[in-house]
Amino acid sequence: MALAWILISCEPGRERDVYQHLLGMSTVSEVSVVYGELDLVARIDFDNELEMSKTLIGEMRHVDGVRKTETLIAVEV
Repeated sequence: MALAWILISCEPGRERDVYQHLLGMSTVSEVSVVYGELDLVARIDFDNELEMSKTLIGEMRHVDGVRKTETLIAVEV
């Protein structure tokens, strides 16, 4: 299993809505509210690249209130 961290910037006032929506997604294992330039950080766990791309492209980008995302895919070194 692999994981990625999604850095999320929300539309003003939509942070709670996005947070709750993300918690309901099966691939999202953790969501944190953060202060600063970003609003939320979410962790997704996936079994393969197809599942990852479906989550990132098919779901994350279409959540109402999400303005911008940046994805950090974890790797082993």
